[in-house]
Amino acid sequence: MTETDLSILTELYDIIKDRKENPSEDSYVCSLLNHRKGIDKILEKVGEESIETILAVKSENKEEMIYESSDLLFHLMVMFVAKGISLEEIATELKKRRK
Repeated sequence: MTETDLSILTELYDIIKDRKENPSEDSYVCSLLNHRKGIDKILEKVGEESIETILAVKSENKEEMIYESSDLLFHLMVMFVAKGISLEEIATELKKRRK
């Protein structure tokens, strides 16, 4: 199995976390984290991106699948930060499931 550098996920998570701790008016992440709907706005985006990912897979267009899956992962990470879930906790859970 080849090792892939997934450090971009950690880097992106850290940026999202920084936006939470240091809000900026012109930041998309901040607009999600500080939305008047609260977590519901983030969950709407996770749901929307989930549907778009499913549709991309159904279309069998690999570029769309990658694009929409990336959007989904991004919004999941915004949700993780909003709820105080670390990537390490997700990794630990995934490792527990590996047999």
